[in-house]
Amino acid sequence: MAEDGPHLMSSPDRAETAAAGVVPAVSPTDGLAPPMGSRLGDGLARALQRLLVAAFFVYIVAFLLLPSAEVLVGAFRGEHGLTLRYVRELLTQRYATAFANSVELSLVTALIGGVCGLAIAYLAVSPRSPHWLRTAVTSFSGVAANFAGVPLAFAFVSTLGTMGLLTLWLQRMGFDLYATGFSLFSFSGLAVTYLYFQIPLMVIIISPAVQALRREWREAARNLGATPWQYWRYVGLPILMPSTLAAMVLLFGNAFAAYATPYALTSGNIALVPIEIGNVLSGNVMSSPQLGKALALGMIAVMALAMGAYALLQRRISRWQR
Repeated sequence: MAEDGPHLMSSPDRAETAAAGVVPAVSPTDGLAPPMGSRLGDGLARALQRLLVAAFFVYIVAFLLLPSAEVLVGAFRGEHGLTLRYVRELLTQRYATAFANSVELSLVTALIGGVCGLAIAYLAVSPRSPHWLRTAVTSFSGVAANFAGVPLAFAFVSTLGTMGLLTLWLQRMGFDLYATGFSLFSFSGLAVTYLYFQIPLMVIIISPAVQALRREWREAARNLGATPWQYWRYVGLPILMPSTLAAMVLLFGNAFAAYATPYALTSGNIALVPIEIGNVLSGNVMSSPQLGKALALGMIAVMALAMGAYALLQRRISRWQR
């Protein structure tokens, strides 16, 4: 049977056919080196990749490792050499209270923001949700997650302050919000303010995990006689739990390091670690750079524990994804 085109053979096959007196077909690219332009382009691409990686490591060293090293050394360095004086001051009532308040506020907002964000993400990005709802929720979350600091504090004062729009409207409806003990300038008010950017951040982080839930799993559970509650108890929640906990760890770190929002809202009346660092560095109460570095070292230790927990959870998530 005749073939449609020339048959290309390897070098041993050509030698055998040549010995038989048959001239083999030769590929047009046999024995030719890659074009010079292609090799030059590959070399430039590799050089650009190395340059970008080097720039990234320079950035990490300059803005993360060197400042962390300065904080570590400065926390143990006094006027007359090495000392533990400033680290011991972290155990005094004032700074221990600041750490306790920061951890409590971060935990509360991470838990509430995590649960609410997970529910909103499931309602917005699940396959059964309309496209317009998914677009609206993700767009708003992207904006709200980055809306913090003085503008956010001013917005909440205008809304939930003693003369805020919502506060006055509730009074006209016969409900006095501040008579219940709530105050925007208290711990509970800070928690409500933090949730404004914590919940959208959770929606952004957890949405990919929610989208990864396959419809086939629910259908298989239903075919086996499982109720919706049993599906979530034995399938859905165990799959989402590592991702949810990892996202809550990120929310904890996000709240723990917040400075501008609580300072603008409470003027430093609630003891939080970032505010205490600002006080000792700016000289509002006293000027002690070494004490500020010791407080920053305590924050680094707390954040390191949080990031360690996040890394362990991410390892479990990646193992499940494989």
